[in-house]
Amino acid sequence: MLDDTDRRLLRLLQSDPTRGVPDLAEAVSSTPAKVSRRLERLRNDGILKGSRAVIDWRALGYSIAVSLRITLDKTVPRAFDDFIAAARDVAEVIEIQTFLGRVDVRLSLIAKDLADYQRLYRDNILTLPHIADIEALMTVATVKSDESLPL
Repeated sequence: MLDDTDRRLLRLLQSDPTRGVPDLAEAVSSTPAKVSRRLERLRNDGILKGSRAVIDWRALGYSIAVSLRITLDKTVPRAFDDFIAAARDVAEVIEIQTFLGRVDVRLSLIAKDLADYQRLYRDNILTLPHIADIEALMTVATVKSDESLPL
């Protein structure tokens, strides 16, 4: 499906999504018109979803990251839907994942400090619907955080 030029373009964009088409064309020994067509095809095929700004939340004053593993009350028919809808409204929740198994949902959230986390936990997390069990894991260090694919 992908040829070597496609892979090279994707690697270049992973390392620097702000690179312009002329720069990409030069890097892959092609013309800007051909690179534009390739990028459009990669977008149309759903391979290249776009570029985004990655903001360092620590630079904005958040110093605490917590992962909450939540088990929901599965006797309630809409427990997942109700919980996820409410969790989306908590601004400090930066990621929501669902699982099969003992843990149903994992929330990643950030807080400015421990007092802010305590307030957030009491006022926003514990009030979420249908929680049967909750385990908080505070992040000590992020060893690897890389969304790049091995292309």
